[in-house]
Amino acid sequence: MSRRTSDVEATPHRRRVVIGALFCVAAVLVVAGLASTGRISGHPRSRGTGDASRGYHLPDPAEGDRIAASLLGAAPAGPSSELSSSPVPTESSSQVEPLPASDPLVAAPIAATPAIGALLHVAEGEDPEHFCTASVVRSPNRNLVVTAAHCVFGDAFASDIAFAPGYHDGVMPYGAWVLSRIDVDPRWVADRDPDYDVAFLQVRRPGTDDRIETITGAEQVDFDSAPARPARLIGYPDDEDQPIGCQNTTSAYSDTQLRFDCAGFPNGTSGGPMLTEIDPANGRGTVIGVIGGYQEGGDDLTSYSSYFGPDIAALYDRARTAEVSPTT
Repeated sequence: MSRRTSDVEATPHRRRVVIGALFCVAAVLVVAGLASTGRISGHPRSRGTGDASRGYHLPDPAEGDRIAASLLGAAPAGPSSELSSSPVPTESSSQVEPLPASDPLVAAPIAATPAIGALLHVAEGEDPEHFCTASVVRSPNRNLVVTAAHCVFGDAFASDIAFAPGYHDGVMPYGAWVLSRIDVDPRWVADRDPDYDVAFLQVRRPGTDDRIETITGAEQVDFDSAPARPARLIGYPDDEDQPIGCQNTTSAYSDTQLRFDCAGFPNGTSGGPMLTEIDPANGRGTVIGVIGGYQEGGDDLTSYSSYFGPDIAALYDRARTAEVSPTT
């Protein structure tokens, strides 16, 4: 059951009643019609170039400029020093924050952190609304974000999207960042294989040459790690303006899927990180998964992630080394 994106996407998976063959035929026709316009994923078709069969897309820069200006209500934001009165911690330590299991195992509101934020739909002429979660991760270009593939590719690559790190209460304290490149595994494009429900996004802030990592800091990302690790799961519900979190130990659902048992992660939390090895000096840690994978996220009690193994590592390597100018 897909519970982690907008209700537009989730509703077909949440229905539990089978009425009969005639209804099923009608439902198939409705779904086919929605898929033809990109409504199943909740996104319009994207403007830009790229090659879906190879799993990458380069959004139209002019569209990105429009999105950023729309979010800010005027010209794109000024110098990065003007973005937030709350400095991002730069210190680090050799300590690791203990992550005991939450009691009860139910997600609860937590404070926003700079490197984790919300993805927003910014359709022309409509109010923006957040629909998924994403995290800044380390990369040579210092401009990379990770989320779930189903957040950015339904029947086509997504359009009208921006990333707001540290988002809370309708505020974007570290600016609005638009997409300059999307990378997903071609096997996700081919048939939405849940083992590849991960996407890496290169982002930029129009009107500047800022690199997001230098402004928000970045999480580490780890591959081929042990399946059982204490972790904090974080996401933005689509009807709330602050993140929620829960702590537990991850486990293997299969060789290609991680599971995280904790109730209360609703629609909108897709793409949220499973974060471990958190440094108490700066609040940053290591991403070992993102909400997605099996059932495109999970059910009312359990969240899943595609396992970050060799295939996701190869996707990360492709995305982090791709040459895209931050001002393009």
